[in-house]
Amino acid sequence: MGEAELHGGVVLNSALAAIDQALWDIAGKTHGVPVHQLLGGHVRDRVRVYGWVGGETPEELAESAAGQVAKGMTAVKLNPCGQLEPLATPAAINAIVDGVTAVREAIGPERDLALDFHGRFSRAMSRRVLPLLEPLLPLFVEEPVLPEFSQDLGAVVRSTSIPIATGERLYSRWDFRSVLSDGIAVAQPDISHAGGISETRRIAAMAETYDVLVAPHCPLGPIALAASLQLDFAIPNFLIQEQALGIGYGDSSGLLDYLADTTPFTFRDGYIDRPTAPGLGITIDEDAVRAAAERGHRWRNPVWRNTDGSLASW
Repeated sequence: MGEAELHGGVVLNSALAAIDQALWDIAGKTHGVPVHQLLGGHVRDRVRVYGWVGGETPEELAESAAGQVAKGMTAVKLNPCGQLEPLATPAAINAIVDGVTAVREAIGPERDLALDFHGRFSRAMSRRVLPLLEPLLPLFVEEPVLPEFSQDLGAVVRSTSIPIATGERLYSRWDFRSVLSDGIAVAQPDISHAGGISETRRIAAMAETYDVLVAPHCPLGPIALAASLQLDFAIPNFLIQEQALGIGYGDSSGLLDYLADTTPFTFRDGYIDRPTAPGLGITIDEDAVRAAAERGHRWRNPVWRNTDGSLASW
């Protein structure tokens, strides 16, 4: 198999990410320093995180947002829509605006809200809906269109003042090249799918040359979060970190059960303090991991259909 056949793709790059994260952890523990020290040293003392907001109605969204504020979060993220027709009705569009408005009112102007549309908009829908959300000043709008239509992001960026974010389904610096030049404001590589700490660090450096911030995608477990945090402390263009506790779908309640010590993930006023333990800064409870592997899981993406029976994007 030639070298060219070994590049790219989510499956290969996820496998490489697992190996890469393990090697950085080994290197840090060998030298007795956290990984961010091996990456050149920390450039901040704490990392801002956001909490997820869930609910079907504006009232439920507002209640969930208030709960995150009560936990000390200074930023939240929500997906303000469910299944959408290719060109949604005014009622569906107004429901999106009403939900985001409820969250903004619940958290106030001193906190941030981000929006994740998970590729459910077309370019036309993006240009119609995003200007309606501008008065609510979102921190960013994530994946307004599917990654297959990344060539359309330039038109979306030019249609709104809201910062546009994307990247959870882009897996290398080559995948990011076109969206960076199209003017996105926030790159969101997933450290466990985009080749690990090594490749994600290259993506962050590349993004810096375009004046683009980095908010690593991480709806995963403690190893992925620990690796993301090590990078966050070392890169100058970091914005905010996603974390999966209470994400709103699936069961994230037991994620920290995989750790022998959960203190590295203590949130204080919406931030995580810089870890000083060597390597990734965590110790895995391997017995808990083996037990989870025995149980397995059955979570699958929902299958959505439009009113005419055609498949809709989740």
